[in-house]
Amino acid sequence: MTKLGTITALTAFALSTLTMAGAAQAEGALNLLTWEGYADKSYVEPFEKASGCKVTATYVGSNDDFAPKLAAGGAVYDILVPSIDTIGLMRQSGFVEPIDTSKIAGYDGVFEKFRNDGELLVDGKSWSVPLVWGTISIIYRTDKVEGTPDSIGVLFDPKYKGRVSMWDDKSSLYWAARTLGITNVYDMSDAELDKVKAKLIAQKPLIRKYWATAGELADLLTNDEVYVSNTWTGNQIQMVAKTGKGIKLAEMNPKEKSEGWMDSMMLVKGTPNKDCAYKFFNFMNTPEGQCGIAATSGYWPANPVAAKSCLSPEEFKEKHLDNIDYLKEVVMWEMPKRLDKYLEAWNAVKAAQ
Repeated sequence: MTKLGTITALTAFALSTLTMAGAAQAEGALNLLTWEGYADKSYVEPFEKASGCKVTATYVGSNDDFAPKLAAGGAVYDILVPSIDTIGLMRQSGFVEPIDTSKIAGYDGVFEKFRNDGELLVDGKSWSVPLVWGTISIIYRTDKVEGTPDSIGVLFDPKYKGRVSMWDDKSSLYWAARTLGITNVYDMSDAELDKVKAKLIAQKPLIRKYWATAGELADLLTNDEVYVSNTWTGNQIQMVAKTGKGIKLAEMNPKEKSEGWMDSMMLVKGTPNKDCAYKFFNFMNTPEGQCGIAATSGYWPANPVAAKSCLSPEEFKEKHLDNIDYLKEVVMWEMPKRLDKYLEAWNAVKAAQ
């Protein structure tokens, strides 16, 4: 089976669905398939007023949701916002089309490392517009977890039985792999995947719930249901702080390193709303767009030139916008070589009793 695995079987159906439904869409609409916090009214409303484009957002909880949602039909999208490990899948499946970056003002202000990444720039064509980036770290209740943990091992510690959570995403395989000393986490053999699967199944008595959205994990932490989890760095801790309940939380980068990601905007193939899509690409590349999404999500802008005019020097440094080499300190996501096998393994973990 190819790297795209069983998902490629959905492609023909998905494209025909998008083409038929797209013809009925009215110009002036803009439909996003994106992440929680990426279409906040604080910056979307100014965009709508300036552009005349009405934004509707549908949210995903995992990168594994994009292909099934596109293939299921019943909804039409103009822009997708997958992470860097899913860009290639969207391109190879034929869901998206190249983007003319000459139409995006200030595009050269985006980190060159992102603009020229091998997943974004293929055969001289740009397939996505970098938006934000960040890490996956570990969050914990400082009033419930002993000491100052420094390892992924805290997610597998029996003393927190029933109080551990992990993201409902295939990337949970990477966390377990790294505790086992496996370094080639995106190209594991069948034997290595079996070890990882066994590790995660053995962990299940510790798991309160696999979380699917940022809000869900924030609620679990706030309601004393979960004491420790992996997390979208900066996001859930910000959400819990806004509750005003005084929940004591900390985030840490484990000694095995945090995982790194970058989310970017892709143009759905054949969309009739291309004009609005390019207006949105342009807006999100401005200081208002970049600092707007950074403020609501807690993540780090992909365009440091735009962000410098709206972030304080302290915020600019905090978000590593003065040091793209920070990426060397994280395990940057890649699309697994055998995506189908990884999805099978993760689904087997969830199904295990």
